[in-house]
Amino acid sequence: MLTHQQLLEAIPNCLASTDFTGLGEKYEGKVRDVYGQNGRRILITTDRVSAFDRVLGLIPYKGQVLNQLSAWWFAQTADLARNHVISVPDPNVTIAHEAQPLPVEVVVRGYITGVTKTSLWYLYEQGERRPYGIQLPDGLHKNDPLPEPIITPTTKAAQGGHDERLTEAEILEQGLVGAELWEEVRETAVSLFKRGQAVAAQAGLVLVDTKYEMGLVNGRLTLIDEIHTPDSSRYWLADQPAVASVPAAPPAEPENYDKEFMRQWYAAQGYRGDGTPPTMPPDFIAQIAARYLTTFEKLTNQSFSPGETPVLERIRKNLLQRNEG
Repeated sequence: MLTHQQLLEAIPNCLASTDFTGLGEKYEGKVRDVYGQNGRRILITTDRVSAFDRVLGLIPYKGQVLNQLSAWWFAQTADLARNHVISVPDPNVTIAHEAQPLPVEVVVRGYITGVTKTSLWYLYEQGERRPYGIQLPDGLHKNDPLPEPIITPTTKAAQGGHDERLTEAEILEQGLVGAELWEEVRETAVSLFKRGQAVAAQAGLVLVDTKYEMGLVNGRLTLIDEIHTPDSSRYWLADQPAVASVPAAPPAEPENYDKEFMRQWYAAQGYRGDGTPPTMPPDFIAQIAARYLTTFEKLTNQSFSPGETPVLERIRKNLLQRNEG
């Protein structure tokens, strides 16, 4: 594990963006730069990190963690689902098949938690007992485990907005996904989540909830985005109580080992996504980086060790020379 001082020293060298000619048209997403060429997608994961649907900061080594951890997870779940990966030639780079994304993203939840207006706990606290068309019992408290993982489908929100809430009935009625394909999506998502829960438990973590993006490659269902990373999933430490069994005296909020840790800091500063965000101090940025690295090391049982070559130079060597060849 890198020291706090090493993480502080790495902050000025964060990978904010890329600009490579010869890789096709560039599309800049929240956390990665995507290039298209010859039926492939070249995904370069940067150190950008977002909260409240905005890009708010740069976290050292975040890109390497997301790219390598997602590739590791794809290997752990290859018996459950196909993925879009062709190769991972660099710690920040994945070359993937072009895909036709499904118009529905799948969020699987194992606990009732969250603070945004579309979160399960927020809706439940407002009195909804059938959020997303799912019947929930009375008497649940924030951070309680759910009897079984549940699926809360969404469509991707416009910039600055919340994801649209959907029920399974609406997905079928609106023809967003056909019945047979949706059943495959559901079964795949639940299987992936249960595998994720089991692996996380062995690592001393709790996989709380996660989002899966799926699409079609040559007509077959395929995972087309990162999975089970600190950006796409919520993780708690397993040895911390997550159940608020007495509403009058709930336990402390569990420690987040994902980007929620950053979102909570912004909320504590009074920032909820509107206006100019406060600047994260270097010491806090290093703390976030440490949690990303800790999650990576706990799950993979590998020590994180960044290369000494500057990121852009390394990518250029590992990717552009390969592309020319």
